[in-house]
Amino acid sequence: MIPTLNGIDHIHIYVANWDEAERWYGDVMGLKRVEALMPWAVDGGPLTLENEESNVHLAMFERKEHSGSTAIAFGASGEQFLSWITHLENNGLELRVTDHKLAYSIYFHDPDNNMHEITTYDRDYVAERLSS
Repeated sequence: MIPTLNGIDHIHIYVANWDEAERWYGDVMGLKRVEALMPWAVDGGPLTLENEESNVHLAMFERKEHSGSTAIAFGASGEQFLSWITHLENNGLELRVTDHKLAYSIYFHDPDNNMHEITTYDRDYVAERLSS
């Protein structure tokens, strides 16, 4: 029998500079540092950030060189999804909005070239509002 999981605990991302990345993730994604985990934030990481609800955790490892190949997919309701489009565009991000026929996704990159995705399964709700 396979044991169950409680969900994703955290996701590793690689950044060139903790201060700049922390500022970007705070300003754009609303994440803040987890003070209780700051003892780990030495010699490259991780510096852990979380959302207000404490159910999204990013562990940022500081690396001067990396491929920027991390991809993180966040979930959202249809209404939240549309708000994210506006919010991300207002922050000057280049977006790719894709209709996957069963879901919609927004794709964008952070300043360290890590790809992010916000997905909603409220596909019909979003399709109707995007077409008007």
